[in-house]
Amino acid sequence: VQLVESGGGLVQPGGSLRLSCTASGFTFSSSAMSWARQTPGKGIEWVSGIYTDGSTTYLDSVKGRFTISRDNAKKTMYLQMNSLKLEDTAVYYCNFRDSASYWGQGTQVTVSS
Repeated sequence: VQLVESGGGLVQPGGSLRLSCTASGFTFSSSAMSWARQTPGKGIEWVSGIYTDGSTTYLDSVKGRFTISRDNAKKTMYLQMNSLKLEDTAVYYCNFRDSASYWGQGTQVTVSS
């Protein structure tokens, strides 16, 4: 299993970024996927999940600002992040679980003026 995130960067408050997670080594189309984030001194915080039927769930603090999606043909999951806030600064990871939990290397998102 390999998960590769990309799309992070430095953005001003109110700005937008789109993260991507490209997967390999498992049947992406039949797998639920999720995004999580981690800030220094804090544990992993689940952000959003997308299921095989396309249904989605979100952390309350990102509802209405973040949108998760997937392209099964490209084996890629996305996180569109709009109206970014200082508190969204974190390393963002994508996650896949079957009998084990798999993580990508993470991509840094920094929201700063």
